[in-house]
Amino acid sequence: MPLINGFTTHPGFTEVLAVSKGDQGPGVVLRTVLIVGVVGVVLLAWFLLRGYGKKD
Repeated sequence: MPLINGFTTHPGFTEVLAVSKGDQGPGVVLRTVLIVGVVGVVLLAWFLLRGYGKKD
């Protein structure tokens, strides 16, 4: 597969795949996932428990 090898060894290929130099890792993404997860758990608990005390 010389075409693939030639493509992956091209210097511009690594620049396209490189993450911005100012990026400090998964901090922002991880923080967002955790916040959305906590909010989701709170909403799920509220939804499941809101009818707990209602006994007609």
